[in-house]
Amino acid sequence: MAIFHVLAVMAFFFTTWEAVVVAVVLHWMCGGWGICMGYHRLHTHRSYKVPKLIEYFLAVCGTLTLQGGPIFWTAIHRIHHQNSDHEGDPHTPRDGRWWAHMLWMVFGQPLHANTEIMGKYSPDLMKDPFYRALNSFHWIPLVLLGLALLSIGGLPWLFWGVFLRVTFGLHTTWLVNSATHLWGSQRFQTDDDSKNLWWVALLTWGEGWHNNHHAHPTSARHGLSWYELDLTWLQIKVLEKIGLAWDIQIPKPDN
Repeated sequence: MAIFHVLAVMAFFFTTWEAVVVAVVLHWMCGGWGICMGYHRLHTHRSYKVPKLIEYFLAVCGTLTLQGGPIFWTAIHRIHHQNSDHEGDPHTPRDGRWWAHMLWMVFGQPLHANTEIMGKYSPDLMKDPFYRALNSFHWIPLVLLGLALLSIGGLPWLFWGVFLRVTFGLHTTWLVNSATHLWGSQRFQTDDDSKNLWWVALLTWGEGWHNNHHAHPTSARHGLSWYELDLTWLQIKVLEKIGLAWDIQIPKPDN
């Protein structure tokens, strides 16, 4: 983790416009598609359905964020919802703000590749051999991507497309764990500290409407009002329009 942060800073010494564009596109694909559309709203909460090949593609995108495989990520997030801001929550700010933000990843139990243990909390994904293999070897896609970027664009593409992009993506995801349980407004009364925080929502394709999400965890839509911009929801709606997403879950109007 320290190496990634150092090399993320080094990226500014190897800046090209092409490298910046590569980083932005990959950030959108890996964070916006892989984490928000894939790991979170599809794999963890099953808030909508897509063809299996698209589901697999989103999972591979998710591995490119250095946040573990799909079984690990799903298990951790389901545990978080089960014990949100109570004993057993893996990243509650009640255990410390920096613990919630990143120290839980650095000093917590090393379970990223422990497919069997994490599979107890993700039995649906454990039934699929593809997900079991991807979880155990989740680091391989990122290594292959790094080698490809290095061969095509040299060090600028590698530093921007992997180290800076991954580090920035980690911190934006971690802000959902920390900032949205510390600051913001509560639209719904929930048994935790989850809050809606607009600037985190802007950084995370709508994930910052966190109190909305904790009140309606299986909803594919987190921004429930017109002014709550939720880019992930808009992308899911695009998939629906072209026939690639269905059974989309949203809260009932009176909720």
